[in-house]
Amino acid sequence: MAKGVRIIITLECTECRSNSDKRSPGVSRYTTTKNRRNTTSRLELKKFCTHCNKHTNHKEIK
Repeated sequence: MAKGVRIIITLECTECRSNSDKRSPGVSRYTTTKNRRNTTSRLELKKFCTHCNKHTNHKEIK
């Protein structure tokens, strides 16, 4: 069986991961799909973080 072109990835908030004195002990995560042929590098999008309560950069994690 051949692998599909689109894969499911997880995006994680960069500010929640690096900031230890945040208001809640969680990390914002989103799931989305990407085309592995067109986008070979790691994806980075601006999404709303419920823990930071603002729009922040979310990077793709393994």
